[in-house]
Amino acid sequence: MIRIISPLLRWLIIGLAIAASVGVVALSLWLIQLDKEVRVRFAGVKWVLPAQVYAAPMDLYPGAPITVPELRRELDRLGYRLSDELSGPGTYQIATDELRVDVRAFSFWDGPQKEQRVAFRGDASGLTTIRAMGSDQSIDLMRLDPMLIGSIYPSHSAEDRVLVKLDEVPPLLPATLIQVEDRAFEEHYGVSLKGILRAAVTNAFRDGGRKQGGSTITQQLIKNLFLSNEQSYARKIREALMAVLLERHVSKHDILEAYLNEVWLGQDGNRAIHGFGLASQFYFNKPLNELRPAEVALLVGIAKGPTVYNPRKHPDRVRERRDLVLKLMEEGGLIRADEREVESLSPLGVQNGKAGGVERYPAFIDLVRRQIKGLYREEDLGSEGLRIFTTLDPRAQERLEARIVADLPDLEKGRQLKAGTLQAAGVVTSVEGGEVLAMVGDRNVRFPGFNRALDSQRPIGSLAKPFVYLAALADPGRYNLYSLIADEPIELRMPNGSRWAPKNYDRRLHGTVPLYAALAKSYNLPTVRIGLDVGVDRVHDLLQAAGLQGPPRLPSMFLGAINASPLDVAQIYSTLAANGYLTPLLAIREVMTKEGQPLSRYSFQLKQTLPEGPVYLTNWAMQKVIEFGTARWAVSVLPAGQQYAGKTGTTDDARDSWFAGFGGDRVAVVWVGRDDNKPVGLDGAAGALRIWGRLMRDLNARGLDLTAPAGIVEASIDPQSGLLADNGCAGAISVPFMAGAVPTSYAPCADAGQSGPLDWLKDIFR
Repeated sequence: MIRIISPLLRWLIIGLAIAASVGVVALSLWLIQLDKEVRVRFAGVKWVLPAQVYAAPMDLYPGAPITVPELRRELDRLGYRLSDELSGPGTYQIATDELRVDVRAFSFWDGPQKEQRVAFRGDASGLTTIRAMGSDQSIDLMRLDPMLIGSIYPSHSAEDRVLVKLDEVPPLLPATLIQVEDRAFEEHYGVSLKGILRAAVTNAFRDGGRKQGGSTITQQLIKNLFLSNEQSYARKIREALMAVLLERHVSKHDILEAYLNEVWLGQDGNRAIHGFGLASQFYFNKPLNELRPAEVALLVGIAKGPTVYNPRKHPDRVRERRDLVLKLMEEGGLIRADEREVESLSPLGVQNGKAGGVERYPAFIDLVRRQIKGLYREEDLGSEGLRIFTTLDPRAQERLEARIVADLPDLEKGRQLKAGTLQAAGVVTSVEGGEVLAMVGDRNVRFPGFNRALDSQRPIGSLAKPFVYLAALADPGRYNLYSLIADEPIELRMPNGSRWAPKNYDRRLHGTVPLYAALAKSYNLPTVRIGLDVGVDRVHDLLQAAGLQGPPRLPSMFLGAINASPLDVAQIYSTLAANGYLTPLLAIREVMTKEGQPLSRYSFQLKQTLPEGPVYLTNWAMQKVIEFGTARWAVSVLPAGQQYAGKTGTTDDARDSWFAGFGGDRVAVVWVGRDDNKPVGLDGAAGALRIWGRLMRDLNARGLDLTAPAGIVEASIDPQSGLLADNGCAGAISVPFMAGAVPTSYAPCADAGQSGPLDWLKDIFR
């Protein structure tokens, strides 16, 4: 019996068939569009590759002034590991009479340096021999790989990564990832039905807590690259379909490599740590190929949730997770049982500091960013993977930081100030080359905020005085180091009708004083008297020639009514230290592409802008500042028998404490004060000098060995009269003069001053 379908049912079936057909067509079109989107978007993935910033590499050679213990500390800073035997790059061994190192390979701006095993010997003065292990061949010069000190990325994206290739990472890493995250990775087509069912069953019986996921590595990559973290079925379905489609076009090799570079593995302030390449540097301060199994396990464990498994905040939780991963590695045959036991007993090994982080040396990275700005587009700096080699000396930086951290609390206690009241900034540069070696912009040396070393414009006080005396000494017909200057009251009417009546810091008058002593003792009144005589314009021009931009043209400039930053001060004192040769201070040596091609070479720029002879005389007088002047305290901490030059600086009501000075190879500037500009009760000698003196000692800064330039002659002078002296004068001293400016008269004490057989000596200095 044939049943007749009712018209209503027939139309319903037809309607459903049409709807199904339309749905199939729509789904097909959507899948085609989704397939195209997956192909195009994956092929067009442009990794965010911020510029990587490196410290200056350490040059090593026989005679280098670094002891073997200091070299070992440098190796520790670079993440080298002490071992019973050399077991690969990044390891070192202490033998009976030498330090053996397996030095990492590295591509420098002037060519690659291969991995090499080297033995170092040294004594208390430095390295004595360097030889290639396995031979008697000596090495004249080599470098250690430089420290990665930070990144420069665009403000709109705070992602950071170091790209790695799958073929170059230790095989244990991808094998562990697959064992822990996606055991069917090689078999599935983007989605694992077994994984989804396993997660569903596990979660169904789990009462709260963290749910187990069923996503494959491919799905996780899709989510990280293209989708949001929205928790919805629609997003999960889209993720699964895109994963299947991706595996139709991309090899497992490329998917795994992309995952290694994309996965989020932690946070460094605002900077997101992406990929295992950077994570290895961030957590362990060493490259991926040097990780131990426990360190591989820790990074793979973090991938499950960098916030939950943050090793610096939750070490116990992370250790438990790491040990679980090690157990899974053993179950998968990736490590032996005895290896797992040994690795489980090891500490987490996470660096306390932020190795490779932008907040490690924030003030210096700020300077690098500013100096490179304008040479490259921001998007190139933030995405092209440039490699920037800088002048930062990690040892100098470490010593500057340590001094500020240790000495500021002592200064506060000495003045009974509340802890945290004082702020400080400091700069260290090289005399030769004008390189910025170290910079601190805050007492919290890791604070990435306001950079006082660059942005704090404070009156420099008596730091300006050497340029007043330089102007005088550049006029040898009228002034020399022993010219007698009256220390008497001065009052000036200013253009606005007010009166300016400067006083000495000690509120006393000192009669008539030699020019060099007026500088050494930092007397204000003789300084103003000289400045008015030589002229405001002349002093202004010399300051500008030394590298200071826009000093005012007012008499108050003589006493330091000039706003400048510590880096500005370092610039002008570097010019004095370099005998009048101006070299713009630089923080960048070289810039290279990620492929290793040079982009820019920051050439050494040198130009004589100050007269060499008068600079020599000024520096001689600045040595007296430390020898017996306002900075004589420094003699108690500086190496005995060494000479240094510098100047204290104090502003009105002791609001700013400065010291700027130099030796034969280092210039250092220190500022101490308060951000609210209230008095600190510290003059330059009681505040900044204390940090500066200990810093120069810690830096092992070489003492000055002033070599008189052409046009300078020495004469024996009676310190009482400033006239020529001979054997008849007790306490005579040797004083340099510009040729033609030597006194022509003998002191009363001189035998040559009396008529007799020594009269011919008078003609020597005429």
